[in-house]
Parts: sequence; structure tokens; C-alpha cells
Amino acid sequence: MRLVRERSAAEDLLQEVFLQVWREAGSYSPERGTPEAWIITITRSRGIDKLRSIRRRERSFVPMEGSAGKEYDGKVESSALASDTRIMVNSALAQLPESQRKVLELAYFDGLTQSEIAERMKEPLGTIKTRMRAALTRLRELLGARVA
Repeated sequence: MRLVRERSAAEDLLQEVFLQVWREAGSYSPERGTPEAWIITITRSRGIDKLRSIRRRERSFVPMEGSAGKEYDGKVESSALASDTRIMVNSALAQLPESQRKVLELAYFDGLTQSEIAERMKEPLGTIKTRMRAALTRLRELLGARVA
């Protein structure tokens, strides 16, 4: 919901992710990470694709007057904020250096690519990639210790 910002788009995205997970379950490799991380990666990739599709569609269509969509009421998000998983992730993110945390937030919450992050932060692409890799490694260490 945070990435695509439209309830119907988020519902479509969720269905697409479930179908992809079902179809590609045999390709999951435990050596590359947890099932949760695999699903999150699929969701992020599909979410970015969906967001780009929405942006393309918005540029190509002229909205009609009085056709404002329903606003998101925040009930689902507020309950998700209270979840233990979210608390654990927020705690782990807080332990990262600011530069690493910012890169992850831009990538996962704003849906930016590494190139877009480098441009926005006015940093070399290699620096962004290094920060992201270090941040993900550190998060894996922090969250792995809590989950185990």
C-alpha cells in the first residue's frame, strides 16, 4: 500500500505476487535467504513495475472532472504498524547508520532504483550499491538473531 498508494493497485499487486510465488515455489533457494525475504523481493519488484505502469497510465490519460478516487482510510496500515514484525524491522533499521538507512528507505518504501537513489542523493552509483549491500547484510544479521 505504501509503495503503490492505491488500495485497488495494492490488491492487484498482492494477487500477482501470490500467483508468482505459487508458480515459482520450486525455484526458491534457502541458501539465498528466508522465504519471507524471497517474497518481499518479489513484492518489491512487482510493486516497482506496478508503480511505473500507474505513472505511465497517469501521463497518458486526462482525468475527467469529478472523478476523484476514494481516499485510503489508513485502518490496515495502522494495524500493520502495531505488528511485532514491523517493530522488529523498525528497531533494526534504527541501528543502521543514517546513510545506509536512507538508501533502504528510498528503495523499499519509495520504490526508487539504485540509479534514481544515486541521482537524488547526488552520490556515485557504486557508493549507493555498497551502502545498500552493507545495510542488507547488517539487517540480516540483526533480524536473524531476533528470529532464531
